[in-house]
Amino acid sequence: MKRRFKRNLKSITALTLIFICTFLLIPISASAFDSDLNIALEDEVKQEPKKDDKNKGENSKQNESKTEEKSKDKGSSSESNKSSSKPEKTNENSNAESNEIEARSALLMEPCTGKIIYEKNADEKFAPASVTKIMTMLLTIEAVDSGKIALDDKVTCSENAKKMGGSTMLLDTGEIRTVEELLKGVAIASGNDAAVALAEYLGGTENDFVGMMNKRAEELGMTNTTFKNCNGLPADGHLSTANDIAKMSKELLKHPTILKYTGTYMDTITEGRKSPIELVNHNKLVRFFDGCDGLKTGFTNEAKYCISATATRNGVRMLSVIMGAPTYKIRNRDASILLNYGFSKYEGKKIFSKDEEVDKVYMDEQTDRYFMAKAQDDLTAVLPKGCKDEVEKKVVIDELQKEYKEGDVVGKCEIYLNNEKIGEVTIYCDRNIKKGNIFDNIKYNITHLFGDKEEGNEEKK
Repeated sequence: MKRRFKRNLKSITALTLIFICTFLLIPISASAFDSDLNIALEDEVKQEPKKDDKNKGENSKQNESKTEEKSKDKGSSSESNKSSSKPEKTNENSNAESNEIEARSALLMEPCTGKIIYEKNADEKFAPASVTKIMTMLLTIEAVDSGKIALDDKVTCSENAKKMGGSTMLLDTGEIRTVEELLKGVAIASGNDAAVALAEYLGGTENDFVGMMNKRAEELGMTNTTFKNCNGLPADGHLSTANDIAKMSKELLKHPTILKYTGTYMDTITEGRKSPIELVNHNKLVRFFDGCDGLKTGFTNEAKYCISATATRNGVRMLSVIMGAPTYKIRNRDASILLNYGFSKYEGKKIFSKDEEVDKVYMDEQTDRYFMAKAQDDLTAVLPKGCKDEVEKKVVIDELQKEYKEGDVVGKCEIYLNNEKIGEVTIYCDRNIKKGNIFDNIKYNITHLFGDKEEGNEEKK
């Protein structure tokens, strides 16, 4: 009896110890896991809305959900949840604070100079999905800035535009919208119908516009890109690379007007409609990543998740391109990691302020006629943090020009660091001036000739 009691007592004691250890160790393990996860995601985008979006209303979540469900069903460029694949190792040359870039292809560029800071499989071809629309926006804004078209031009939407699947701004056949409204539809809502409407307005037909897209791509050196449509819907041979997308994104950033649209999180178009068009940006970094104001996201089953993202902080702009990410969360995370890395390694240095004197420019070598070249705008160069090397300036003007009036643009001043161009600013003339004629030159030479003799005589005395 005593033996049986002792055996039971030992069993009860053992079970009690197991029970206690189990409940003590589980929280410890969970805590350790959470700690590791927080470290891994320390550069993840902060989930705090920007101040200017707090008053946008509580309907944004519902609008986002509806938009994403439609796009997911039709295979277009919006976000939907996918299971994450195992992370890939980052390239050895990344040095991006030891964080892994999980997307199949990625690139980080300083767009002012085009300097590539990081790249991973940047020349591997992928379907670009709705990131294609960067070229559509580029051709549109170039036409606006050149005066070929205007933002308030009226565009009649065709049946072809209306029938586009995927993400749309719900245009009707015969509906009249302005170029600006269609740009908003492309930049914010990723509207495939809006892209086609702009393409037909600029090119006559979508096919002709696609020809314009490919021609512009060739001019920009996008050697691994072929466009088959204007919106990125799946098509055989419709391919690009992170490197090429960075090139056209860099070109688009030369037109800052576009950032007014790509940097908008929510907008509403009401004019001429019974029910308003609610636009919600698919690029969530615009709302959650400090300084982000563009550019374009994309998704198709073939392309997976991609983005060309840009942000600016303290006078420094960075551009990151992500291709082939398995989920939209990984896409946003990878883009955020690269942007943060760029901001941690580079800083802006003020070179010239607007109207600051840049250089003294002589009109010719025969006389002392000169003017002061002044900077038309502020110039901030992006330099590696801690860089102590001196920048060099090179003034470039038209030497054949014989006369300038005060305020005339005379050329540019280029800035170099270690023989690499890092910026330029337009310069203008500060006075009315013209080159001397033959009589002015003779007078100048005689004056200096006798002046030199008098100086020589004084020296002898």
